[in-house]
Amino acid sequence: MFFNLFLHRKSVDYVNLIIDIGNTTAKIAVFEKNEMVDVINDSNSSFYHLEELIQKYQPTKGILSTVVPLSADIERQISNLPFKMMKLDATTNIPVQNMYRTPNTLGSDRLAAVVGAYTLNNRNNILVVDAGTCITYEFLDSEGRYWGGNISPGLNIRMKAMHAMTASLPEITLEGETPDFGFDTTTALRSGITKGVTMEIEGYIRKTKVKHPDLMVFLTGGDSEWLANSLDDTIVTNKNLVLIGLNRILDEN
Repeated sequence: MFFNLFLHRKSVDYVNLIIDIGNTTAKIAVFEKNEMVDVINDSNSSFYHLEELIQKYQPTKGILSTVVPLSADIERQISNLPFKMMKLDATTNIPVQNMYRTPNTLGSDRLAAVVGAYTLNNRNNILVVDAGTCITYEFLDSEGRYWGGNISPGLNIRMKAMHAMTASLPEITLEGETPDFGFDTTTALRSGITKGVTMEIEGYIRKTKVKHPDLMVFLTGGDSEWLANSLDDTIVTNKNLVLIGLNRILDEN
């Protein structure tokens, strides 16, 4: 099906298809050279918008990153593409030196986010904060060496855990007031979670800057724009850092 669509339209040089499958959703993007020209959110169990992107942009190569096993539907959709998709793994050539001791256990999204930050700034020491289902903290030095990072529960995990693991605490949402100190149980939970996360991020930044005063901080992930309002405005917020990194990796291979 994809192949027939591809034949009937004039191809465009250097168009990349980038797919990032996360724990909750998937992102599908199209890059023309280094410019992202389209991006959509999709299901991580079956792609509902892939065909229209293929028809519209006619990509000539692609790369896929996933942190979950591929569903049968997605396996089928990928196999029907008119070109072979590269899958990011520990053996893929990347433009940074990976110092992680167990590269086979490293989430491909973590590595792609680091490469994305390096693509935007290859001069400074870099801290990448990816605020998604989990919050990850990744350190890349100014010599292009990725040393690893830490993994912490994300906002939604914290909200769900406090409800699920207690007898009386309600499940809440992020929408609503966040006073310095909660004036009822709902605001106490919301403020505790959100301020706890922002203080955690600020703590990582402050401690890392002691050793690396030139530190450049990138914030990405599904909750990045929400968190950015509570953090220092010198932090670079880019919710598409993983996609940028995947595009760079594809171009290196």
